Amino acid sequence: MGHEETVYEALDHAHGGEGHWAFGTGFDDPLAGVDTTVPDGVDPADLGEYCLMLGDDALVLAQRLTQWITAAPELEEEVAIANVALDLLGQARLLLARAGSVGVLGRSREKATESIPDEDALAYFRDADEFRSTALVAAPNGDFAQTIVRLLVASTVRLAVFARLRESRDPVLAAIAAKGVNELTYHRDHAARWLLRLGDGTDESHRRAQAGADAIWRLLDDLFVPTDVERRLTEAGVAVDPAGTRDEVRSVLVQVLERATLRVPGWPAEAPPRGRLGQHGPELAELLGVLQGLARQHPAATW
Repeated sequence: MGHEETVYEALDHAHGGEGHWAFGTGFDDPLAGVDTTVPDGVDPADLGEYCLMLGDDALVLAQRLTQWITAAPELEEEVAIANVALDLLGQARLLLARAGSVGVLGRSREKATESIPDEDALAYFRDADEFRSTALVAAPNGDFAQTIVRLLVASTVRLAVFARLRESRDPVLAAIAAKGVNELTYHRDHAARWLLRLGDGTDESHRRAQAGADAIWRLLDDLFVPTDVERRLTEAGVAVDPAGTRDEVRSVLVQVLERATLRVPGWPAEAPPRGRLGQHGPELAELLGVLQGLARQHPAATW
């Protein structure tokens, strides 16, 4: 009897046996055919750092959302959450690939093998202090209502940034933003519909939605405070100063909460952007232990 190929072998063989960790087997270079030349007057290190900020937010939030798989309140919502996470993972891949294309790899490349793509090395072989994600996306999920509030806030903030990044002087960032705007619009609207349903529902759903808003609002103290990198790149026409999105984001969030019959929590005093500077609580290290564990244990493996 001849050898019967398994489905996994078939997938691997179909792409020449060149498996990748982060995004499956045999995917093409995510920046293939895109002009990756760094714009004149822009420090490649700054551009890479900025891409890490945006990419890490997407990667970490995607991982948080996948924790709801098999635990969401409805089967249809489980699929929706998974799709949102996949959108964010796609954004993370493009942004981390862009960071790698300008040389931002550091210790992650030393820990990985040369055959691992740059975006995989950045996703799986950096330590927590090398991540540039915010506390908003790294915080534990809480209950479903708190997850919905977090998704509403995170997608509203990210959509405001991406809508402006479509005019970036960096052609890669502009292309990523143009693709991401439609995705993020869906993420924001999906979360808003759920929050309206929860806030204006039963006494218990209202209580949980309000508790979720109160918990998430405490994480907003550094969202609109730019780093030096963001300031320099904004002046160069490449990045978006988060301070410039503050009024738009607040207007959207206040409108949704008020329609959901929820009290808008007080806005916290602004604080330095700790997460953007690699300063994180233990929750991020714990999350990365799950995300990165298998790849670090078998760095040369393919699937």
